[in-house]
This record gives sequence, C-alpha cells and structure tokens, in this order.
Amino acid sequence: MRSALKNCERIVVKVGTSTLMYDNGNVNLRAIEKLARVLADLKNEGKEVILVSSGAIGVGCHKLNLSIKPQTIPEKQAVAAVGQTELMHLYSKFFGEYGYMTGQVLLTRDVTDFPQSRENVVNTLETLIKKGIIPIVNENDTVAVEEIEHLTKYGDNDRLSAIVTKLIQADILIMLSDIDGFYEENPLVNPEAKMFHEITAVTPALKQLAGGEGTVFGTGGMYTKLLAAEYCLAADKQMLLINGQDPALIFAAINGEMHGTLFSKRKQMIGGE
Repeated sequence: MRSALKNCERIVVKVGTSTLMYDNGNVNLRAIEKLARVLADLKNEGKEVILVSSGAIGVGCHKLNLSIKPQTIPEKQAVAAVGQTELMHLYSKFFGEYGYMTGQVLLTRDVTDFPQSRENVVNTLETLIKKGIIPIVNENDTVAVEEIEHLTKYGDNDRLSAIVTKLIQADILIMLSDIDGFYEENPLVNPEAKMFHEITAVTPALKQLAGGEGTVFGTGGMYTKLLAAEYCLAADKQMLLINGQDPALIFAAINGEMHGTLFSKRKQMIGGE
C-alpha cells in the first residue's frame, strides 16, 4: 500500500504531447476532457493542482493543417505561438465546464535561474493557487533558444515539471506517460518485462536501462523522465510515473493503489513488490 500518498495536498501533474494528440496529428479531445475532469475533481477534494503541459507545437501543426513538423527555429516558434493559444483555449473550455478557471504561465530557464525572476514566478503561482485558479505551465517555446551565450531552454517539459515541483514545494509530481511505469526492459518488445513499483534512488544502472541520453525507450522518453525523478529525489520530493491514457488512475494512485512507478526516498510500500 502507498497510503501516505493520500496526504499529498499540492500536486503537479505533467502531461506530454503523446497523450494530447492522436498519432495522425489530430487533437485528442477526449484525453483533454478526461484530464480536465480528473484534475477538477482533485480540486473538489481540496487538493491544490498545477498542470505542466506540453503540446503547443503539436496543436499548432493541427491548427495550421501541417502534415510535417516545422524544421527551422523561427517556424517552430511561430507554430508554437499559434498552438499555445489554441491549447489554452481548449483547457479553458474543458476546465470551465467543471467550474474552474485556468491561468497560463510560460517560463524560460533564465527566468527560474535568476533569483528575482524566480521569486516573481513563485509569487504568481502561489497567488493563482490561492485564488483557486489552476496554473497551466509550459515552456515559452516562442522565445526559448539553445545558444550557449543565451541558454533559455529547459530541454524538455519533464525537467520543467520537476523544477516547478521544487519551486512551489509540491508534495508530489505525477508524470503522465504512454506506458504504465518504469520497466527493466521495453514492455512493447517484451510483454513479460517487470515493472519497478518503487524506486528510492536513480542509479547509473537505471539510467542504462532507460537507454541513455538522447534515446527513446518505448514510445516515450524514459531517460528524461528518469532525470526528472532524480531532480525530485534530490529536492526530497516524490514523483509518480503512470499511464496517462486513463487519467482516472490518478485517483486510484493517490488513494494508495499500486499503479505506476513511485520514486521516493521514503519507502512507501508495505510488504514486497
């Protein structure tokens, strides 16, 4: 049992593009509606919820009827500008149907690295939470760049969600993936692969299992998720990696049921795996 998770009051949820989009490039409206319903009901329970959402470029490609993702930085940033507007429109619509307002917070790495700007970000997020508004955080893809002299990109929203979890002292980061958790092997290749139910430290051996930097494990990037978990553990925070295809699993997981992989320094399970 993971009964201690019931005590989590402030929850960061990260959702990726693969959950929000169909393979054919269209927006998965059912997925967004289900996610909004679950997070709204967590709010109804009295939880504080912050959503870190990818998807701006994917939604932008859909809005602009692009069959191929843009290749140049200016094109990507222009598509992201269109997509971020549309994505927030969808979130506003679906969350609004369940009685909650949303607030957009776009971040770049230099903002959270600079003390005064970081304080402003924390104050903004805290104020939104206090007012009952659901903050929706994303990297500001329209201006973020990777040049060494002006490094403003986080690299991925997995890392961003871990940073947000630490910034606002959340109790847990729930990472929605497109597989059930972290496995010893690729479960799409070996259906008998064993899933780790609980991990207390991110070791070099685990990173090797994830495939290493710049590789893809399954259909999602497990390496970046593992780095996000490592960041959370270093900040004494918990991270739960679960399948985002059914957001209702969040309820079950928070209530102590054995879903996904829990990264926590404090052993939560009673008995074996």
